[in-house]
Amino acid sequence: MPTDPGHAEPAPGQPEPPAHPEAPADARRAGAPADAPRPGADADALPADRRRADAVRNRARIVAAARDALAGAAPGEELRLNAVAKAAGVGQGTLYRHFATREELLAEVHRQDVAELVDEADTLLAAYSPVEALGRWFDRLTAYARVKRGVLAALEPRAWNALTARSHGTLTEAIERLLAAGRADGSIRADVDARDVMVLIAYLSRLEESEWPTRARHLLDVLLNGLRTRP
Repeated sequence: MPTDPGHAEPAPGQPEPPAHPEAPADARRAGAPADAPRPGADADALPADRRRADAVRNRARIVAAARDALAGAAPGEELRLNAVAKAAGVGQGTLYRHFATREELLAEVHRQDVAELVDEADTLLAAYSPVEALGRWFDRLTAYARVKRGVLAALEPRAWNALTARSHGTLTEAIERLLAAGRADGSIRADVDARDVMVLIAYLSRLEESEWPTRARHLLDVLLNGLRTRP
C-alpha cells in the first residue's frame, strides 16, 4: 500500500502519533477551537465551583478587554473579537461560549458600565460634598461616554436604540440623587432637574474624536459651574 509522503510510518511496536499534537482530537475532527469543551476533557473533572469561578473570571477578563479596545479604538475601527480574546488571555472558543456574537459582548460592556456609573453616585455621595461628588461623577461619566461611543458605533441603530432606552432611566435616577443632595444643602440650583442634565450631557456625542481629550471634561466643568448656586 502506498504511504503518505508527509506522514512517516511508525516503527514496529510504536503507537501511531497524533495527527496534530497541539490540538485535541475531537477539536481536529470538528474544526472547533482548541479550547472548546469536549467529552472527557480535564476541565470537566474539576469541581463545579472551580469551573464556575473560572468562567466568571474569564467573562470579566473578556468584558474588560473589550472595554479597553473600544476606549482606544480609532473612529470607525471595528472591534475584533480575536484581538479581544488575545488581550483577555483566553481562547476564541472561550469567548464565544460567553458571547455568541459581537453584539452580545457590546451590550454587556454597556450594561456593566451603566451599572457601575449608577452605583458610583451613591458611593461618591457617601464620601464627598454634593458638588464635589457630582464633579467626580462627571469624571466617571467622561470615561463611560468614550466607551459608549464605540459601542453605539459598532451596533445597528435598532440595537443601540434599545440599549440607550434601557440605560437612560437608571442614569437619570443617579443624576437626580446627586442633584437632590445638592439642593438639600443649598449648593445646587433648585430650578434644574435630571432631565436638564441628561439633555446637556448628550452633546458630548457631538464632539469629534480629536476634540475628546481636551474638550469633553471641559464641557462638563462648564455644566457643573452652571449647576452651582450663586452666592
